[in-house]
Amino acid sequence: QVQLAESGGGLVQAGGSLRLSCAASTRTSSRYATGWFRQTPGKERDFVAAISWSGVITYADSAKGRFTISRDGAKNTVYLQMNSLKPEDTAVYYCAADSVFREVQTGGADYWGQGTQVTVSA
Repeated sequence: QVQLAESGGGLVQAGGSLRLSCAASTRTSSRYATGWFRQTPGKERDFVAAISWSGVITYADSAKGRFTISRDGAKNTVYLQMNSLKPEDTAVYYCAADSVFREVQTGGADYWGQGTQVTVSA
């Protein structure tokens, strides 16, 4: 069982930056892929970025060039650095983990955090 806890959300102006953190309850870097999703009210959860246990990284088109996913294995933490934020980035951001990279990318991960709110004002 893996427990995930997101932090780092908040209110920021358009063009600003935030760094989200996803802390895992157990060592994940050598066994699990981890990813970020986001969701706005009434819409499905959308993929943002993911990193495999071997370091392969993928991004949604909306995140490319602005967001960076990274991992600190010693801290069992995955980060999402978000720059040049836009009002349309406003959402609840969720962290997900699974032993299968594809499951993380497609939203079928076994483990999810509770989410952290990101609000970008115009």
